[in-house]
Amino acid sequence: KDLIIQRDDWMMAKPKASISTKGSPMLFSSYHCQKMWVRFVCCALMLLGSELVVNAATETYAIDPAHSSVEFRVRHFFSKVSGRFQKFEGAITVDREALEKSEVKATIDTSTVDTNETKRDEHLRTKDFFEVEKYPQMTFQSKSWKPVKENEYEVSGDLTLHGVTKPVVLNVKSLGFGPGMKGAQISGWEARAKIKRS
Repeated sequence: KDLIIQRDDWMMAKPKASISTKGSPMLFSSYHCQKMWVRFVCCALMLLGSELVVNAATETYAIDPAHSSVEFRVRHFFSKVSGRFQKFEGAITVDREALEKSEVKATIDTSTVDTNETKRDEHLRTKDFFEVEKYPQMTFQSKSWKPVKENEYEVSGDLTLHGVTKPVVLNVKSLGFGPGMKGAQISGWEARAKIKRS
């Protein structure tokens, strides 16, 4: 059976016949969680001098956690459970004249998973799922950007999670570039992906 945990044998433990919920809120069961949807929305701040990193046309932006989010949604029985990761970082290097040449790398702290239910979050941090003491981070490194329509791209890359690396395609949308607070140069991005455990 697949295990759904929307940003997911690779994510965690082998299938179990059931997970006891007696006396506690429902927890994820490998028989009832099928697929995981992940959504990344970020605002990125240009790093000073970043246009000199590769060439005059290249700019590098650091993800601003105060104006960004990493969210997920997973089917659980007949409902959908949403959550987020509270701590993450990353950088996006772009050539505005040829965004298909861009590159992105992001790191997420798996211990910060938050589904607004303490017991469920504690369970997600165990070896049944993220096993955060052994695998405290998940990472994504892009390998290629394919334009699909104006300002939208299929970004292929490697997602490393629970000690295993697998290819993932993100559906990415550029939300724009321009001055932000106090004139700082910023860019906005949205990315979505569907991840299966198997």
